[in-house]
Amino acid sequence: MGDAGVTWAGTHAFGAARLVEAASVDDVLRAVRTAPGRVKALGTRHSFNDIADTDGTLITVTGIEEQPLIDLTSPAWPTVNAPAGMRYGVLGRWLQKRGWALHNTGSLPHISVAGATATGTHGSGARNGCQSTALCRIEYVGADGNLHTARAGQPGFEGLAVGLGAYGVITEVTLSIQPTYDIRQDVYTGMPWEHLLSETPAILADAYSVSIFTTWTEPTVQQIWRKSGIGLDVAPPDEWHGAVRSPESDARLVDGDPDALTPQGGKPGPWNERLPHFRLTHVPSNGAEIQSEYFVPMEVAGEALAAVRALGERITPHLLVSELRAVAADDLWLSGAYGRDTLAIHFTWERSPEPVRALLPEIERALEPFDARPHWGKWHSFDAAAIARVHPRIGDARDLFERLDPAGRFVNDYLLRVGARQAR
Repeated sequence: MGDAGVTWAGTHAFGAARLVEAASVDDVLRAVRTAPGRVKALGTRHSFNDIADTDGTLITVTGIEEQPLIDLTSPAWPTVNAPAGMRYGVLGRWLQKRGWALHNTGSLPHISVAGATATGTHGSGARNGCQSTALCRIEYVGADGNLHTARAGQPGFEGLAVGLGAYGVITEVTLSIQPTYDIRQDVYTGMPWEHLLSETPAILADAYSVSIFTTWTEPTVQQIWRKSGIGLDVAPPDEWHGAVRSPESDARLVDGDPDALTPQGGKPGPWNERLPHFRLTHVPSNGAEIQSEYFVPMEVAGEALAAVRALGERITPHLLVSELRAVAADDLWLSGAYGRDTLAIHFTWERSPEPVRALLPEIERALEPFDARPHWGKWHSFDAAAIARVHPRIGDARDLFERLDPAGRFVNDYLLRVGARQAR
């Protein structure tokens, strides 16, 4: 191992020979131009596999601290420019102070905007696309060591948006924004599993953002977090889909600090303090975990959940919690929601690598009839052939990356394994 350390949860030790901590775009330009061999960008280290690793030089972009810039002149929508390594929680606070908002956030506000969009990270909401759908512009240092700009509407932009770090080091992104809005977060318990299996799409579409938590073997769903837009959704009822609303902010999923969670109990607040599950000021957990996630068409949500639940006795002993979310369909080539409204089935595992590694192929076989796609930044066992079966545009993406990086400077073992780059 070089001096690059480990991922946030300690699930992968970086093997890079060199680490460059960039404090400016000029630093990135210089590093790419002078680095021997291969290069990869590194953000907030919230991936769980080797997607961001290299045997060459890692360039961290979290030290680039340029201020965001709002542009109200765009003919389509207002936008904000943000440095690649800025955390979503920091950008959210900055936007909220100025009366603006993003359409959604992931569960963690600690992740970087470039890393999250490059892997198709998402929140929940049947009408909300993944974080990458907000991208309007990407600025990156390419294999030639020069600064390049890609804009929405240009040929190939849909392939670059969820780009897996396969074509360059992103230095800045431009995201669409909207006027700020308030959200209330209510916790429900006691929903029968039978009702969830028969009504999954309706439940997940019944508020701005809905997250369902389970450990798979309980007779009723563990918890549901219903995040309603003030003035956008109807007021949450006391009883909903067979579940009962908790009047207090007392949700607790696994052992940890309950104060780390964003306010619940129906108290309205700004979007950036309700849509994430965790507060920016708190560590969301002790990090001793492994994460996996699979995306299936929403139209087969009930069948897919039943297939996973049939493995519940095998899953539960190694599981902290699972979360079920909705993601709206998009046209981004490597998005988990490409071309289809999507159910995201997430697993937060105990950090027990061998049992988890043995379980993943079983879960993937159970979900294979539903064309499940893995989250790029989390644990999975998909190889290039398996990816090709479920990602119809992987060949187009690979061709695009090869044109932009013909010498393979941004190739790594992960990209080769999933078929996103060609071997040399």
